[in-house]
Amino acid sequence: MSSPFDQVTFRHGPAMANRFMLAPLTNQQSHPDGVLSDEELHWLSLRARGGFGLTMTCAAYVQAVGQGFAGQLGIFDDSHVPGLTRMAQALNATGTVSYVQLHHAGNRSSAELVGAQPVCPSDDPATGARALTTDEVQQVVADFVVAAGRAQNAGFHGVELHGAHGYLICQFLSAELNQRDDQYGGSLENRSRLLFEIVDGIRAECGEGLALAVRLSPERFGMRIAEIVEVYGRLVASGKVDLIDMSLWDVDRLATDEGYEGRTLTEIFAELPRGEVRLGVAGKLHDPADVQRILDQGVDVAVLGRVAILHHDYPNLLAADPAFRPRRTPADPAVLAAEGVSPTFVHYLATNFKGFVAV
Repeated sequence: MSSPFDQVTFRHGPAMANRFMLAPLTNQQSHPDGVLSDEELHWLSLRARGGFGLTMTCAAYVQAVGQGFAGQLGIFDDSHVPGLTRMAQALNATGTVSYVQLHHAGNRSSAELVGAQPVCPSDDPATGARALTTDEVQQVVADFVVAAGRAQNAGFHGVELHGAHGYLICQFLSAELNQRDDQYGGSLENRSRLLFEIVDGIRAECGEGLALAVRLSPERFGMRIAEIVEVYGRLVASGKVDLIDMSLWDVDRLATDEGYEGRTLTEIFAELPRGEVRLGVAGKLHDPADVQRILDQGVDVAVLGRVAILHHDYPNLLAADPAFRPRRTPADPAVLAAEGVSPTFVHYLATNFKGFVAV
């Protein structure tokens, strides 16, 4: 049986000391211009000190027009590098592996937030977003690559491309939303071209010294399991990716797509050949038994989100006591404050996740 405290090695970058990864969690704690705040630095540093083998930032936006939420960490300008450097130094000093998640919200930006019309693979009347031109798509690729370079120069060990949850890369993958008729639309090969051009560009620009992860969703937002299975296989075959982070919403969820019925999403992706690429999964992992179950199914990395808000030191607590049982929500605001969650973050949780914060 795999242990949660086994080391995880990668083709590129340092090994994780254990199988626990902090999920990239929206927290709205940074400054309006995307510069790192002391609150966000404290939140992440506490998790790194708490024993997470890999500590990932929230989604950091790579273009000003790609901001998805207020207080989001930025990586689209050189003015962000000093803060990112402070963060990388603080995280790396703990022995954790440090990643920045690179993100573009696409049609999930708002004109009020970004001061411009949001962009999308195709015109989207539902959100008011306009289609990117071919040249603009290629600029998106370039800006993801430059952002990865900023992360590397700041001292981070790796970056993750946010290709899940209906954001821009995911929007391109969607046959429902992507109605383009150029090389970025139509077939799955074309709809995934943006993702693979970014992967190729980052590896060419950053060399072998930077680890590269990709986050994918297999369902919702126009995703189809069969297509994501194909993308997964191509990412593995590329030899350029170190970790595929599957955001499953629920690791025990049964698939409903034709040909996959009756199997959990975790089983589907854990059984796929992946060579030296590591597989992480996220989705309602809470108790240590949940973590052990997915490891026994062949998953490499347990990606913890909400429970990591409740316990900054979840890995350390479990290492000290195999009988450790995490808190449940609703969580008292005072408890969250002691766990490094700022009032701004508490407000975000109370507003967006019913029942998470005690009232």
